Amino acid sequence: MNTQLRKFGTSIRSFLRPYRQKWQGFAEKKPRLAKFIKWTGVSIICLFFAFWLFIFIISLTVPTARQLRQLQTDVASEIYTADSVLIGRYYDQYRLLVPYDSIPDFVIDALVATEDERFYEHRGIDYRSWGRVLYRSVLMGDRSGGGGSTISQQLAKNLLPRKDFFLLSLLVNKSREIVTATRLERVYNKKQLLALYLNTVSFPDNMFGIDVAAQRFFSKSAASLSPEEGALLVGTLKGTSFYHPVRNEERALQRRNVVFQQMAKNQYITEAERDSLMETPLNLVYNREVQSEGLAPYFREYVKRQIEEMLANMENPDGDPYDLYTDGLKIYTTLDAGLQHEAEEAIREHLTAVQNEFNQHWKGYTAPWHDVNTIDFAMRNSLYYQQLKAQNLNDEEIVEKFNEKDTLTIFTWDGAREEVMSPLDRIKYHLGLLQVGFLSMEPETGFIRAWVGGIDYDFFQYDHVRAKRQSGSVFKPVVYTQALRSGINPCQQIDNRLRVYHEYAKYDWGIKDYRRDDPEPHFDTDGTDLDDWIPQNADGKYGGSYSMEGALTNSVNTITVDLIMRIGVDSVIQLARDMGITGDIPQEPSIALGAASMSVYDLTRAFAILANKGKMVHPRVISQILDHEGNVLVDFSEQVPQEQVIEPETAAVITKMLESVSTMGTAARLRWKYRLYGFPIAGKTGTSQNHADGWFIGYTPKLVSGVWVGGDSPLVRFRNFENGQGAATALPVWALYMQDILRKAEYEEWQGGEFPELSPEQRQRLGCPMRIKSPEEMLADSIAQARQDSLDQLVIDSLQVETLPPLEPNDPTDLGNR
Repeated sequence: MNTQLRKFGTSIRSFLRPYRQKWQGFAEKKPRLAKFIKWTGVSIICLFFAFWLFIFIISLTVPTARQLRQLQTDVASEIYTADSVLIGRYYDQYRLLVPYDSIPDFVIDALVATEDERFYEHRGIDYRSWGRVLYRSVLMGDRSGGGGSTISQQLAKNLLPRKDFFLLSLLVNKSREIVTATRLERVYNKKQLLALYLNTVSFPDNMFGIDVAAQRFFSKSAASLSPEEGALLVGTLKGTSFYHPVRNEERALQRRNVVFQQMAKNQYITEAERDSLMETPLNLVYNREVQSEGLAPYFREYVKRQIEEMLANMENPDGDPYDLYTDGLKIYTTLDAGLQHEAEEAIREHLTAVQNEFNQHWKGYTAPWHDVNTIDFAMRNSLYYQQLKAQNLNDEEIVEKFNEKDTLTIFTWDGAREEVMSPLDRIKYHLGLLQVGFLSMEPETGFIRAWVGGIDYDFFQYDHVRAKRQSGSVFKPVVYTQALRSGINPCQQIDNRLRVYHEYAKYDWGIKDYRRDDPEPHFDTDGTDLDDWIPQNADGKYGGSYSMEGALTNSVNTITVDLIMRIGVDSVIQLARDMGITGDIPQEPSIALGAASMSVYDLTRAFAILANKGKMVHPRVISQILDHEGNVLVDFSEQVPQEQVIEPETAAVITKMLESVSTMGTAARLRWKYRLYGFPIAGKTGTSQNHADGWFIGYTPKLVSGVWVGGDSPLVRFRNFENGQGAATALPVWALYMQDILRKAEYEEWQGGEFPELSPEQRQRLGCPMRIKSPEEMLADSIAQARQDSLDQLVIDSLQVETLPPLEPNDPTDLGNR
């Protein structure tokens, strides 16, 4: 081996000897020129090797050919209802992938003619274009000469986000794109490259991909684009903002015509076709809602958070966590599109009317929610305030901005409307709108079928299904359930008496006894004992007695407080926890009347236990998650174990009491006003202090639904109980929703069924008067009846009506004359 190398070296030296001799002679005659040539040659050789070393290093930083073969464009994940209706997508860059065959030929031709005339001739780098750029753009200063990037290089740029390399950023990033472009050309054919490019490039409005752009600007798919529409979209690629078709219509039209000229120049169309197409108008059909199907936005946001938690612990085949925004997952939820639509329509119908009523109710009065502190709090929590704060404006400058009038968009039930007003005026206006939270679920499966978190997600992102507000009387069934479990006879008559309760020590409550000393008394400046509590009935009526069913049916506060005092506050709180109610529940007897703040989500789940024979099932929003290839990643569709929280007998008795509420109690308008006769319905209304929160939670054997209606601030409320009670604000939403669910054929799945039948012993325990009047009430009734009888007799006497004697048996007198 060494001998062969020596022979090879000897041959090279022999070959170079004559040239070396000549070079030595030349160097002796012209030493300066020889030295220049020598170092120039060395420099060129060094630069050559440095260039290839640079390219080698760059090649290590970009995807290999193998990785490019496995390339997957980021794809938005899709979310579906249980009945397979697409309701939304999750994405970083919203795009829909379309195959090459679904892209019209003239779109492809327009792209090639405009962006890369020699696309079919080069292998990723167009050296002729480089020469043109060097001569026209660099040497001649003509910026109209265009760039030198090919479609393959632009695709590489789309796939490889540019990085910061300080002063070398442009050189390094361009080199990475060139290397990637050449590899792409080796891996994919021309058609595949064009399809990849059109599915990744950004169009105006940050629309990624030709299909999404087509939907945005023409409300159609890419496959349905006409030549002039396709040319317009291709033309905007030169500058998505500068040539925006809506904001800069004239520029976009001119740019589109340039595309037609390029197509004619490259013989994709004739000159006659070019002239004809250039005469066509833009004919935009702009669609602002292309990125969202619009149904159940609050639900979709909740599902997103749930999925992100799941995916954090799930790895894809590459060993990385799944990405909700790029991996093209398909999420199937428990939501039913039909029930969701019915819920949104019921809310629209009722809230439109009740908002008009609310506005009239406060007309001519000073709105309490316009006080300085409330408006200041709302202003500081607004997105506009945060944006101004990010600009380092001080509070004085921010307030000045909030008082500047501008054309702003506001919510109305007739649709979004533009008004000239200040941002502060818009806050005041929006603050005076009644909001809503609605949740509907199956008590046996926990499947959530409808979810509405507010009146409009575009304006109000706060989800009132999960928000906590004073629960009012909808919490009373928890108290009555614990009372039954504690052994209190449901037929025991409890006095409806106004009582004074006193807190003698922390959590030590009792009926006030003036003979008992208070170790730590607390008095107001006017002498009022601050430790006293006098719970009152909403109707202000007292006297007589009620059974438990009668008290719950008529939502009697005094009886409910009597019960919690007897069974203990702690036992009620523990049952509430067992029924899934979260958050802070103060250790105070006032929780019996709904002093604690709770969510629609928690209370609906609690009522579902009563509807499900005392068994708890956790609410579920996701049934399946599939990957981009259709493989099942998660499956929650099977029945999950249920926990017996309440005895079935107790749940059945409470359900019977809540049926009375909906038939003859505070929710009776379900029957007489909304004509829900003949259906098994149980439910409870609720109204918080100062009627700031209206509630109704009701259930049938197959569906339980909860409704809350109120303002974002508790100051947003009706001034009287009649208008502000839950039976007037929240119950109608439930009624309108269930009218269709219980009657339309397409909702047969949630119709029918009966509540558990009470045993003879249970019926006997409830077989008692709901209310017994007090002796004073009976005496007053007797006196009133006697007065009415006397009045009736006076009327008869004044009319001089002859009183006929009674007929004898078998009297043949003609009755027609009597």
